[in-house]
Amino acid sequence: MSTMAPSGAFSLAGRVGIVTGLANENSIAYGCARALSALGAECLVTYASPKAERFVRPLAEAMGGPEYQLCDVQDPDSVAALFRRAEEHWGRLDFVIHSIAFAPLEDLHGRLTDSSAAGFAQAMDVSCHSFIRMARLAEPLMRDGGSLLGMTYHGADQAVANYGLMGPVKAALESSTRYLATELGPEGIRVNAISPGPIRTRAASGLKDFEALATDGETRSPLRRLASVDDIGNTAAWLISDAGSAVTGGIHYVDAGHHIQF
Repeated sequence: MSTMAPSGAFSLAGRVGIVTGLANENSIAYGCARALSALGAECLVTYASPKAERFVRPLAEAMGGPEYQLCDVQDPDSVAALFRRAEEHWGRLDFVIHSIAFAPLEDLHGRLTDSSAAGFAQAMDVSCHSFIRMARLAEPLMRDGGSLLGMTYHGADQAVANYGLMGPVKAALESSTRYLATELGPEGIRVNAISPGPIRTRAASGLKDFEALATDGETRSPLRRLASVDDIGNTAAWLISDAGSAVTGGIHYVDAGHHIQF
């Protein structure tokens, strides 16, 4: 008997959901929204600040013309408004993609040993706990099950030079993924994290000596390249689709194999 999935298992026709974290054409959120739209999904796409609007507006057509919404994840009213809009628009949710991370530069560029309590707390709030808050708001809208996706990095498992306090923060995100998957699984809600390697996004540019990390990925990963935002989007589409219906609680590396290298 063939074990190949039928092509329809990858269709996202009729699926609706939220993609957060759009900043520009290099954003992981852009690759995700574009891939989901190409497979038939309808997205509500968020950006974090008014000054980002001029960069994101021109991207709408390539993402299938999604509705945009400004969302500051540190503002409870802003996040509540996002999910309220999704309920008004569709009455349900099938997926949420959390592609948001932040740490104050003075803490990100220094040693973890020297990180401030306030900076660490802010990084944890924006990069990890906001995913948990979104899961809580999504749960009642995923009456027929759904998929929650976060973005991590293998600096959660390995001490990566210059990744600093984001390593413990991403480790917390990965652990949260497993706990959320356990708690929400009985409702048919799957929770996974995608772990890209170095990608030249605006967020990554804040890392000290990021180019050295990217060059290492290009020259030492088994595939001798970096993953693209489209690679991440395609993986997100698979996890959201029926083809990924038995997959939950996992950390899925999409980094050209970079994480296996020492």
